[in-house]
Amino acid sequence: MPDWVTLCAVISLPLSLLTVACYFLYSGLLSDIIVLTGSPPIKKITFAYKFKKGPYKNCRQLFKESCSIGPKLSCIGIFYDDPKKVPGPQCRYAVGSILSEGEDKADEELLKRYETSGFNVFSFPEVTHVVTASVPHRTFFSILLGARRVYPRLEHYIKERRLCAHPFLEIYREGLIQFMAPLARQGDFYVSEVRQTERRLSEQEESYSDTDVSGADSNSEYSSGSGILLSDSRETSLAASSVHSEPVQEQGDRGHRRRSSGGTSFKELDLEQTGERQEERQEQLHDDQKSAEVPPQEWWGVVGGEE
Repeated sequence: MPDWVTLCAVISLPLSLLTVACYFLYSGLLSDIIVLTGSPPIKKITFAYKFKKGPYKNCRQLFKESCSIGPKLSCIGIFYDDPKKVPGPQCRYAVGSILSEGEDKADEELLKRYETSGFNVFSFPEVTHVVTASVPHRTFFSILLGARRVYPRLEHYIKERRLCAHPFLEIYREGLIQFMAPLARQGDFYVSEVRQTERRLSEQEESYSDTDVSGADSNSEYSSGSGILLSDSRETSLAASSVHSEPVQEQGDRGHRRRSSGGTSFKELDLEQTGERQEERQEQLHDDQKSAEVPPQEWWGVVGGEE
């Protein structure tokens, strides 16, 4: 009898290991991951979501809740902070289901069910360029394997090419997990709760900032603690910098005008003094009047050269 038990144990152990290995392979352990810059995997979308703060591992419960209301809908997760730079309890994310895409309209009945369950509704625009990658979604471990394998490659790809890509989206549909980070209009991908938080932070920074250029830079839409850039796009960042530079230029123009006006008064004073000296010289030296006179144009030229 013990021989049979030993034999069964010897046979079952390799079979179990083989089963586990096949399971992980099927989940996408060795699937190819290609990071690209190009068109987004989704168009303009309207989705229902719930916003939370905390470790990203806790988002599983929100995914379950959202799928239970609309099991046939594609799920979406938006992650706003870098967990390597932001403590877990302060990480912000939104999870929900896509109600409509492109020109399609959302199902009114589903929309009411989500709103009754405490979900909010928001829309993302369609952008032209994103950083994207995808992995198969076949089992629960596909999610864990995908996150561990894809995000390091996305981070390396973005840093290597010095791209401005944020926030990170995960879209679950058609047997795939599609990872996406927009390269433009990033501010449009921040739900209302995140925008309110950033607005309060911006107001606090403004109250403590000085009126110099460095203080003006602190009022930009960058979260000092989030680890993720919060500007709308590279274009908006350039626009913001140009707005901050305008007061400096205006001050310079005003200073130049003051210096110009001051120079004009000095010129007038010099001309008056020159006229008085010319009258005295004319009275004293009637014979050499031409040599004593000094043309007023020369005085203008000297003052203009000092400027």
